Amino acid sequence: MFKKILIANRGEIAVRIARACRELGIQSVAVYSDADRQALHVRYADEAYYLGPSPARESYLCADKILAIARKCGADAIHPGYGFLAERADFAQACQDAGIVFIGPKPSAIAAMGDKAVARATVAAAGVPVVPGTEGEGNLSDEELLAIAPQIGFPLLIKATAGGGGKGMREVHSLEEMPDLLKSARREAEAAFGDGNIYLEKLIPGARHIEFQILADQFGNIVHLGERECSIQRRHQKLVEESPSPLLAENPDLRAQMGKVAVRAAQAVGYVNAGTIEFLVDQNRNFYFLEMNTRLQVEHPVTEMVTGIDLVKEQILIAMGRPLRFSQEDIQIHGAAIECRINAEDPAHNFIPMIGQIRHLFTPAGPGVRLDSGIYAGYEITPYYDPLIAKLITWGESRVEAIQRMRRALEELRIVGVQTNIPFHLALLNNPRFIAGQCDTSFVDNHLLTLQNNDEKTAALLAAITAALVTHRQRPQTVAPSYHSARPISAWKWVGRWEYALR
Repeated sequence: MFKKILIANRGEIAVRIARACRELGIQSVAVYSDADRQALHVRYADEAYYLGPSPARESYLCADKILAIARKCGADAIHPGYGFLAERADFAQACQDAGIVFIGPKPSAIAAMGDKAVARATVAAAGVPVVPGTEGEGNLSDEELLAIAPQIGFPLLIKATAGGGGKGMREVHSLEEMPDLLKSARREAEAAFGDGNIYLEKLIPGARHIEFQILADQFGNIVHLGERECSIQRRHQKLVEESPSPLLAENPDLRAQMGKVAVRAAQAVGYVNAGTIEFLVDQNRNFYFLEMNTRLQVEHPVTEMVTGIDLVKEQILIAMGRPLRFSQEDIQIHGAAIECRINAEDPAHNFIPMIGQIRHLFTPAGPGVRLDSGIYAGYEITPYYDPLIAKLITWGESRVEAIQRMRRALEELRIVGVQTNIPFHLALLNNPRFIAGQCDTSFVDNHLLTLQNNDEKTAALLAAITAALVTHRQRPQTVAPSYHSARPISAWKWVGRWEYALR
């Protein structure tokens, strides 16, 4: 049994892990940067230690500082959350060398599956279909990638081999634009993950992004907990996730086949702990392995809502050496769940990230509503980290009920002081094609950009009207002369005063 777990992360996921620790009777330790001195995860944890300056490279990406703090506070284990060091094999190995349990997969599995190019080669050898792209292993130079690109064919994607979340990803439509995109992708990947290696992958038009949640213990038991539909994306970053997928709900045989392939992919590397196998499904219902995220996913709450399984607790129990408490036959999907990522950004102006102080916060409640967040009234949103500030999740007995409940919860959620993407989510949930489950990875660009442009036109019109009203109010006004009669306007007042004077 662990007595103390250090959480090597920040924001809502750090709060989420600290809550799981508290329910298990385990002490939690937070780390924080200058920008996060007053963060909610620092307040919630049992202990907190200063990590470094605000930039992630000087704080949350500093593995040696985190290990030093873990030794200092006597932590038995480290939970990396997602992002930062979560998919760094060298960090997992350093924890192991220091005698501290890394709550995640083995370093060898992270190296095999965390590196997207190596993962493709590994699962392909196990007979799992992969998206056409850069084959083989190792780092490829820009010159090598430029030579390979025409063989794959355009359009294609440049992707970071480490990490996820759309960081270091670029869409390429011609060889001429590719050199600059390669350089910018490497820079972003280096800044986000400390690893600038990239690879190429064929862009499949009209594809749906569907992933399977995996849990595996140290005794060779592996199960999947159903799928999540993650097709609502912008700039290759997920915005809305749901479980089960509307597509697979209509194709149970395809679901069973994909689930078996997901388990096989995890078995190929002797996987342990929580992970996610991601697929692309084309318009002909052919599916391809996309990548494996060797960590907890941002969207894990929708799986928790439909299965009733606490994934963070299971991660901790597996890391303690406990066997899985259920088999594949025990996993049952109940109802439907949807998650909306609440980002501090302006959807009416190209989703530009926003900063500032949250002056007021009103949170939704009621049956089937869950809010995972790291914010509070007075919290300061800084430019140093991802704009994700909260996750709103709803559950319903059906997908329709989950959508209706999400609409209501979004209308109740009030974040005053910083612009968020709540209006975008409301527009999406009222879109007939989304309600019908007819979406793919290009849905936002193809069906909601018109809405965004209309919002911009409306905002411009409102600004013009406001300016006209202000100008009108500021003009000198003609003062009408005032004429006073010899007696009050009201005869009753005049009589009253006359009677009073006679007393």
